[in-house]
Amino acid sequence: MSEPRAVLGPLSIALWLSVACGSLVACGGGSSGSGASSSSGQSSSQSSSGSQSSSGSQSSGGTQPTSRTNVLTYKNDVMRTGQNLTESVLTPSNVNSATFGLLRNLMVDGKVDAEPLYLSQLSISGTAHNVVFVATENDSVYAFDADTGATLWHVSLTASGETPSDDHSCSQISPQIGVTSTPVIDPSAGAHGTMFVVAMTKDASSNYHQRLHALDVTTGAELPGSPVEVTATYESTSFDPGQYAERAALLLENGTIYTTFTSHCDDGPYGGWVVAYSESALAQTGVLNVAPGASGSGYANQGPAIWMSGGGAAADANGNVYVLTGNGMFDTTLNAQGFPNGGDYGNSFVKISSSGGALSVADYFTMSNETTESQNDMDLGSGGVMLLPDLTDSTGTVRHLAVGAGKDGNLYVVNRDSMGEFNASSNNIWQELDGVLGSGIWSTPAYFNGTVYYGPQGGSLLAFSVTNARLSSAPTSQTSTQFEYPGTFPVVSANGTSNAIVWAYENAGTAVLHAYDATNLATELYNSNQAANGRDQFGAGNKFIAPAVADGKVFVASANSVAVFGLLP
Repeated sequence: MSEPRAVLGPLSIALWLSVACGSLVACGGGSSGSGASSSSGQSSSQSSSGSQSSSGSQSSGGTQPTSRTNVLTYKNDVMRTGQNLTESVLTPSNVNSATFGLLRNLMVDGKVDAEPLYLSQLSISGTAHNVVFVATENDSVYAFDADTGATLWHVSLTASGETPSDDHSCSQISPQIGVTSTPVIDPSAGAHGTMFVVAMTKDASSNYHQRLHALDVTTGAELPGSPVEVTATYESTSFDPGQYAERAALLLENGTIYTTFTSHCDDGPYGGWVVAYSESALAQTGVLNVAPGASGSGYANQGPAIWMSGGGAAADANGNVYVLTGNGMFDTTLNAQGFPNGGDYGNSFVKISSSGGALSVADYFTMSNETTESQNDMDLGSGGVMLLPDLTDSTGTVRHLAVGAGKDGNLYVVNRDSMGEFNASSNNIWQELDGVLGSGIWSTPAYFNGTVYYGPQGGSLLAFSVTNARLSSAPTSQTSTQFEYPGTFPVVSANGTSNAIVWAYENAGTAVLHAYDATNLATELYNSNQAANGRDQFGAGNKFIAPAVADGKVFVASANSVAVFGLLP
């Protein structure tokens, strides 16, 4: 994997919550621990931005949310939809440069590649705070009061005598590698709630370490048994922590934390590791390498790694985990079950089961021209996977679908119940829209109310309507802004199905936050370059940035800060 150089009608809120509420926390669960723990075994495809009624403090600008929202995981939920349906403050009528803008900029000690996370009304030393959590490539984690900007705590995840990792002569994560992936929070774990985060370090003997940390969300203190070294063996291959970066976001599902790893540029040898841990004991519960062979003509000892532009593995209601893989080895000789006989899944949708206490590939889809695309560095896994809510097709059959796209500019929709496997002659999948994205995808999509949003690199942010469980054959609306590499990572805020806004980040010389009407992307409501005298500018652009929206505020990273936007006082 290398980067470039240089018809369903509108879903009601009740229907969505019935689809989206599951095991990470109960919808409405907050920092008090009233929500169900992620180890409770409930169904999985839940929105981790669940709201909670509260009379808490007013947000900046004097507008009080009618509900409280937590952002506990990448793109808000384990389906990775990017939607927050409990936003009661920000609306298309008040998000404009006259009434909305930069409230404060929270400076930190390194690049911010992880999405900020958020807990509302978290009790710290007897005082309730709305807290935004920020992780940096300098191996730091911060907790800030989102309303005042005060630093509540700051911890370093480097052990004594260690530093963050160097960049391995690879510009993809540079100049140092610390915390790259988005952490995950379980507000019901531990005494006060727990953040799980993977940090990479280098010791005085030039040994590299990947460690899983469990931090108390009120203090940043390591919990008992934390951290643990990420070590693993699959078949005859051992995991080498120096060869990998933990880039894709952590997934917490049914009490299990899933970590996934990518390479440094295409510096082999590397495979496609998934390593799972119990959140309660931090004990390893499963290991899978989706490229144990990792060798073949044109890409010896390479991949496929699990990259997904920082997007996290997704999970369905049955606890199955989904990833997209990058270019690399795929065994075109299939076994009797139709699976690659060597277990190598280059350029694939991969469905992973933990049934029986072990990780295994339950199903997959691989494009018919995988070998050609892999040899030409045309990754499918340059983009992230997203699961769609239950959709009904034209025959009245309920479909369980997932979408993904990569460097070839095609949009692939697979049936999660029968993903299509590999056929050298054709792609036997639910829907394929060739070239519809216009250019390649190095970003993750979003979903809201019967619409899928994609932000290709060098192109417009695009909206595709969903009717009878199929995406429109062409965009139904698009932005006038063209988003340079890596494109944009949309998220959506709405109050149920009302007042929906699509938020998008532009990686320009100066970072730009955009807001669009979700029903028509041609209508731009706001961008951070509109106000006079650079009032809302917040720093240099960075890649792979997804905003987080909660309780009337938008949290978005620059190269060395997280900006807080909201209604102006």
